[in-house]
Amino acid sequence: MHRRSRAGAFFDTGRKRSIPVGRVRCTGHFIIKEVISEQEVSMSDRNIAVKILGKTKEYPYGTPYAKIVEEYEGTTRYPIVLVMKNGKLCELHKKLKKPGTLEFVTTADEIGHKTYKRSASLLVLKAVYHVAGHENIKKAVLHYSVSSGYYFTIDGNVKIDEKFLAEVKAYMLQLVEERIPILKRSVGTDEAIEIFHNHGMYDKEKLFRYRRVSRVNIYSLGDFEDYFYGFMVNHTGYLKYFDLYPYDEGFVLQLPEQTDPETVPPFHPQPKIFQVQKESGRWGEMMQTDTVGDLNGQVTQQGANELILIAEALQEGKISKIADQIVAAGDKKFIMIAGPSSSGKTTFSHRLSIQLSAHGLHPHPIAVDNYFLNREQTPLDEHGNYNFECLEAIDIRQFNEDMNALLRGERVELPSFNFKIGQREYKGDYLQLGADDILVIEGIHGLNDKLSETLPKESKFKIYVSALTQINIDEHNRIPTTDGRLIRRIVRDSRTRGTSAKHTIAMWNSVRRGEEQYIFPYQESADVMFNSALIYELAVLKMYAEPLLFGITPEEPEYNEAKRILKFLDYFVGMPADAVPHNSILREFIGGGCFDV
Repeated sequence: MHRRSRAGAFFDTGRKRSIPVGRVRCTGHFIIKEVISEQEVSMSDRNIAVKILGKTKEYPYGTPYAKIVEEYEGTTRYPIVLVMKNGKLCELHKKLKKPGTLEFVTTADEIGHKTYKRSASLLVLKAVYHVAGHENIKKAVLHYSVSSGYYFTIDGNVKIDEKFLAEVKAYMLQLVEERIPILKRSVGTDEAIEIFHNHGMYDKEKLFRYRRVSRVNIYSLGDFEDYFYGFMVNHTGYLKYFDLYPYDEGFVLQLPEQTDPETVPPFHPQPKIFQVQKESGRWGEMMQTDTVGDLNGQVTQQGANELILIAEALQEGKISKIADQIVAAGDKKFIMIAGPSSSGKTTFSHRLSIQLSAHGLHPHPIAVDNYFLNREQTPLDEHGNYNFECLEAIDIRQFNEDMNALLRGERVELPSFNFKIGQREYKGDYLQLGADDILVIEGIHGLNDKLSETLPKESKFKIYVSALTQINIDEHNRIPTTDGRLIRRIVRDSRTRGTSAKHTIAMWNSVRRGEEQYIFPYQESADVMFNSALIYELAVLKMYAEPLLFGITPEEPEYNEAKRILKFLDYFVGMPADAVPHNSILREFIGGGCFDV
């Protein structure tokens, strides 16, 4: 029998259920039935051959991957947290049942690093509830990324200060030392819905009402159980590296970066982008759409038209305020707009231009992408691929010459870049500035002064645009902003650049590395920040992205990522694009917009 704690987690009190014929395994927290097939019986006394690090080895049928990994401790620089069996990701509690190839996934791999961070979130939640007392917590929420970790808040009778966090940290380290297993069980979706309802976990109940899968995985750490989206490490002994910092109204769980998974970097607050994230969170609360379950309820029960209109109105109001700031400054000639890939910079620049026009100015949107070097001149990265993200991929000299010429009042022919053939073209697009003219310049390097090194500093107004997800899957499962942007890019690049989803996914790590190096370091230098994410957009993008992702076959290296994204999109009820306004930032990706983007 399960009982609900006031903390939101639920616990198994140990009542045994009737078990159908089969093998019974007791985990210590719950009983799991393992039905033995005839094939399993015939294989149970055999050895299974697997190739590991180029050598073939044999293990008894049913050997846990964790036991195999133990033999290879020390052969990898960082701990092995998952395995790849014949191209399929597996947690370490899974068992060897078929021959093939076994590869190791460590905390230095992207998937392994995400697994570490997810598992650390479970660890800190367990510790928070333990230290504070379940009766003193109504809800603990994982909100969004801050620095290299996650920002949490606690709703309840808890004072988050250095003393409290020191106790939480001490308990976390105790659990790490004890190497407590992180256990996993699978229940039917209908049963999960009933469980979540009975225990007041309404966000999860709403979430699974709209899922088509038949099973739900639930993880447990000691007596604490919850649902998490994605894989976990095998036990708490892996989770050695973390720190806790009080911040704003909650605290930050600071974690290692993927590039150095055994070092916790110092906590560096980024107050500007944090306040934008908080504002977006307040918008979600105002619209009563904090989670994916809330969104699905809106789509299926009330219809999403009103939600779309409110979300678009909030963005338009924000753009209007930014225009007010620019006009009030009085001496700005270059509006420099930057942001990571697929953040909607182009549409934002057009909408800002309209608002500036309403103030009597004559804005001219300019895309820095049109100043890309021709494809054959583009620098290569360390893997020999074109590096489109680096500043050197831009013809900086020509850009500065053109901008200064415009500033002097000269007539200039502006280029356009043909992405399909990889060449800069000139099509008679001439521009000459008057007294009330203003240039709205957008590109990923817009905040880097090296791009506009010869332009007067006092004439620049800097804006950082990013798509910061406004909703969570549920209170303990966030939606990474990078996932939203990747889905945007898959849809847009297929439509406008003839690029397959497979190619977009293959390039994404390179794109991300470029962002880390060339964009994110400059974001806090912006005069103002704008969140381009729309609370409803993933429900619309789902309809466009799914067919593209299904086109990636299991034999292709991008298949696992495509499968992960498809699983993620399965949380959302699809929404037609009919009600999306023609000036929406979302139209930059799905098409049908009123701007030439």
